[in-house]
Amino acid sequence: MRFHETSLEGVYYIEPEQLTDNRGYFARAFCRNAFKERGLEENFQQWSISSNIHQGTIRGMHFQNLPFAESKMIQCIQGSVYDVVVDIRKGSKTYKQWEAFKLSGDNHHMLYIPPGYAHGFQTLEPHSTLYYHMSGIYDPNVQNGIRYDDSAFNISWIYDDPVISERDAHLAPWSDDYALHL
Repeated sequence: MRFHETSLEGVYYIEPEQLTDNRGYFARAFCRNAFKERGLEENFQQWSISSNIHQGTIRGMHFQNLPFAESKMIQCIQGSVYDVVVDIRKGSKTYKQWEAFKLSGDNHHMLYIPPGYAHGFQTLEPHSTLYYHMSGIYDPNVQNGIRYDDSAFNISWIYDDPVISERDAHLAPWSDDYALHL
């Protein structure tokens, strides 16, 4: 596995190293030792799948409130997505900055996101599916989010007029009071 640092502290873009032959390929999607060596979460408690029918769908920007903030590792296993991470750590040198990554079923790349970041994505093609590993257990009582079009962040999305959930459409505007103090 190749771990690439990003502009956001602790966020890694991960490339599985593929062993290829006439049958196809084999690659590690996770290695506890490789994560441990870098001081990353290695004990994921919940695995989830996000299946998305329409191109242009946005899910996010989601995070869990303290003390339940969680690490995530995301991989697109079918289709492709424009995956966005926003730093919401109060006092961080990259506070309120974001970075985007292309994840696809073709490139097999993954994204590791530590606590203190909001995460979301937009599907680049129909029938895009993501696989999530999370360090915490889902609890709707500690879920929070940022509107995908919040002017506090000015995220540049690929498609206008996205398909979004009612919940995501009605998230409150960002306030520094939501920032995580880690």
